[in-house]
Amino acid sequence: VIKCKAAVAWEAGKPLSIEDVEVAPPKAHEVRIKVVATAVCHTDAYTLSGADPEGCFPVILGHEGAGIVESVGEGVTKVKPGDTVIPLYIPQCGECKFCKNPKTNLCQKIRITQGKGLMPDGTCRFTCKGKQIYHFMGTSTFSEYTVVADISVAKIDAAAPLDKVCLLGCGISTGYGAVVNTAQVERGSTCAVFGLGGVGLAVIMGCKVAGASRIIGIDINKDKFAKAKEFGATECINPQDFKKPIQEVLVEMTDGGVDYSFECIGNVGVMVSAFTFSHYLSQMYTFVFVYVLRSVRRGEKQMHTCFLSGWKSVDSVPKLVTDYMSKKIKVDEFVTHNLPFDKINEAFELMHSGQ
Repeated sequence: VIKCKAAVAWEAGKPLSIEDVEVAPPKAHEVRIKVVATAVCHTDAYTLSGADPEGCFPVILGHEGAGIVESVGEGVTKVKPGDTVIPLYIPQCGECKFCKNPKTNLCQKIRITQGKGLMPDGTCRFTCKGKQIYHFMGTSTFSEYTVVADISVAKIDAAAPLDKVCLLGCGISTGYGAVVNTAQVERGSTCAVFGLGGVGLAVIMGCKVAGASRIIGIDINKDKFAKAKEFGATECINPQDFKKPIQEVLVEMTDGGVDYSFECIGNVGVMVSAFTFSHYLSQMYTFVFVYVLRSVRRGEKQMHTCFLSGWKSVDSVPKLVTDYMSKKIKVDEFVTHNLPFDKINEAFELMHSGQ
């Protein structure tokens, strides 16, 4: 058993508490990881708020992390102690019908237990003050050590800076993949991106890589416009600057609507706006919103959701790290602050303030 620090969410709506926790050794087909760096994400905040129907407390949150394998359980063959890895909130067993289907990445091997905050055998590896602490999204990166299933870990380039590539565990991969995998944006397309946070910037990056000719960034925080343009936005607008609905503004700006619109906020009202202003020429509207599952068709329009944007996680995340190391995609530019672990609540405050 390893004793270490972790940020424990004892109950919904309360700040995280830095605690001494005990992390049990990995069982069969499990991996214990020394977490070197973790990012914070709105999904963590969503669960912490108490709004998440799958939320369970007390829990160790976090799902954008990177670290070093400390030990492995019986039967683990793909990683070994000392390997550099990224834990994955979407596993890839390679055996279930979902993993074998090229149209989805939603492996179901450990879905039921993961959704309950448990390891595949139905138990937990975290203990604090004599109490069982639940896992989160199969990763729990807000701990100096965590235990994950062996199908929920990707071995990556040992030279990769872990305080940067941890972001490839969720946000950047999701936004970038929404463009290149889910929407498959063509060269010369016109795109609109609602929300210029981490996911939105990754979408803009993907649109630029895809060769979109016009990329319109939309956000009520004008402080984000300069960064969006660095990533490739050709123009940025604030809905609050107009008296008419933003969808009408965009229709006028684009002579009838855009080819692709991406909702990167998780706001149902914005999703409707994004869908209504895209034009009727077999275009695709892709939004990144974890808790919406249904695919909708309306006329010739298509609405798609994506979880990690279709990346087969174990196979794809290491390739994304390689793309970053070869400067094909940006990662460093997404990092706004580096904070010590005990300042994690301050990190959430910075995220909520749009900084």
